Amino acid sequence: MMLAMPQISVFNVPHEYQLSTPSEMSREGVVFIHGWMLSQCYWRPVLDGLGAQFSCLTYDLRGFGKSAIAIGDREVGPEGSLQPILEDDRVSPYSLAAYAQDLGELLRQLRLERVWLVGHSLGGSIALWAAKLFPQWVQGVICVNAGGGVYLPEEFQKFRQAGQQIVRWRSPWWKSMPLMDVALARMMVHASIERVWGKQRLVDLLAAHPEAAVGALLDSTTEEEVHRLPQVVASLQQPVYFIAGGNDTVMAEQYVRHLASFHWLFDSPESNVVILPECGHLAMVEQSKALADQIRQFVEGSVLVEEFGRSRRRLS
Repeated sequence: MMLAMPQISVFNVPHEYQLSTPSEMSREGVVFIHGWMLSQCYWRPVLDGLGAQFSCLTYDLRGFGKSAIAIGDREVGPEGSLQPILEDDRVSPYSLAAYAQDLGELLRQLRLERVWLVGHSLGGSIALWAAKLFPQWVQGVICVNAGGGVYLPEEFQKFRQAGQQIVRWRSPWWKSMPLMDVALARMMVHASIERVWGKQRLVDLLAAHPEAAVGALLDSTTEEEVHRLPQVVASLQQPVYFIAGGNDTVMAEQYVRHLASFHWLFDSPESNVVILPECGHLAMVEQSKALADQIRQFVEGSVLVEEFGRSRRRLS
């Protein structure tokens, strides 16, 4: 059964989400977090592959998709909501930690008390931060096309400049440009995806709020933030897995393995990294069935993983 509530207020900012659940009383599930300049729409093929086996929550990040709204100062919501838990109250509202705090408040309001987080690209980093901030709710993390922890000054500078130019020069008239959707259906993927996804990428590209788009890009790619992410991964007691595209030119396999190596599961018999062949940076639509199968395997196998973790901690 699909329960769709158009919007929910998270720290006084409207967020659009969808919650599918096999049971109205279920408080366990899988939460999907999209990447930069995208939206929750891209998880639909994966949800179709999972069927009704899990409660699944998708939502649009603040400033993206149909949650594209300027936020100004983030205000704490009504009494009973989460209090700010970030060590530095001057933290940017578009930092990974701030977006993770949004997610924590969303989980609290929806009463989802035991969840796995599945995050794509930027969403993977947000998922890792949420696992750190809310270990009482987050049972495990699956990062898709997400890695990092290595700061390359020249490459990052080019990436930041290119992203800012995209935000600055985008225009509604792009909708009328011939074959614009075809071009976007070929961008960052191993093989061209269906044209409908190119059209969706154009919609999301134009919908993203400029302040959020630039803020999330810049705040997540500072040298300090890049070097902090491995520390976050190393601190997590929950299972953390990484799924990489074998042909991902945005987040290469070597950087996925580097970040994964900071987690205790990296030394497990089967490691914590899975490579999807013939897959670029959009595994959700390029290899949706394979991704859904892998997510199911990780979540269902979590009991054995927890036993491995306990044994490892006893030996150490």
